[in-house]
Amino acid sequence: MRATVLQEAGQIRLVDVPDPVIEQPDDALVRVSLAAVCGSDLWPYRGQESFTPGDRMGHEWVGFVEEVGADVTRVRPGDLVLAPFAFADGTCRHCRDGLFTSCPGGGFWGGGNDGGQAEAVRVPFADATLVPVRGVDADTDLQRRLLPLTDVMATGVHAIRLAGVRPGETAVVVGDGAVGLCASLAARRAGAGRVILVGRHLDRGDLARRMGATDILSADDPATPHLVREETKGGASGVAECAGTQSALDLALDLVRPGGTIGSVGVPNGVDRVDLYRLFRHNITLRAGVAPARRYLEPLLEDVLAGDIDPSPVLSAEMPLDAVATAYQVMDARHAVKIALRP
Repeated sequence: MRATVLQEAGQIRLVDVPDPVIEQPDDALVRVSLAAVCGSDLWPYRGQESFTPGDRMGHEWVGFVEEVGADVTRVRPGDLVLAPFAFADGTCRHCRDGLFTSCPGGGFWGGGNDGGQAEAVRVPFADATLVPVRGVDADTDLQRRLLPLTDVMATGVHAIRLAGVRPGETAVVVGDGAVGLCASLAARRAGAGRVILVGRHLDRGDLARRMGATDILSADDPATPHLVREETKGGASGVAECAGTQSALDLALDLVRPGGTIGSVGVPNGVDRVDLYRLFRHNITLRAGVAPARRYLEPLLEDVLAGDIDPSPVLSAEMPLDAVATAYQVMDARHAVKIALRP
């Protein structure tokens, strides 16, 4: 089969690799029907994160089960399945606490594991990891609406939960990438009365409003912190930091009110300081963490199937898997929010 690998910084290739096979009785083999390029894929692509040449790429994907191991009972061949960006055994203490991304026996797609930007994937712990989608027409439109759940939508929900956004409140989201846009949708889903999105791509305004933002402000405008504090009467009680950069974290600290909470879910890159005294002086809570996406998949699936949410607008372009190298170039140049790949 064909799979995407990172050969060196800036060099993405689609190469022939051995077909995956059942190795353990709890494995499943899944044919990928739709995958995506994530903003976090760009860190190693740009050489800003360590990698091993030949690492597999892609952690956002959906597909159809082809074969299952002898111990798999929850999913079956033919099922359309959602795969969270990390696999987990579902039985350890961390999994039972809902922290699937901390499972000692688990892992993340890509690197030394199979990646989702490929034609097929071997899934360990298939019953615990995969979420089957049954009783609906599994057409391409549904797959597009479901694909963001595997990472960016679940991560957006996690950001809003960490930030403690409550119904009727004003939520502030820092970052207008796919995660920030999905956090805006998650804030409205949580009942926020107003969602202020602060980002660097004001040309995404129409998309941001489709995704739930009521106000759009520039992260580069020095007047933005004052305006937010004025509009929220002292700062927001809940701020979702969705970029992972030092400037985004610093801005979140400028926008949160005393006693408020920052929920930080952007993959940290170049973040080397936290103003602990400011947190201490104003009783500000900073909660940060990788989203345990598996924890959120069932309720998000129900909302998509019911027509209550549609995160698919963050997929601003679609390309065949053959064009994966071009997809990375387009994403790196910020000419697309997120690109879907179809094998």
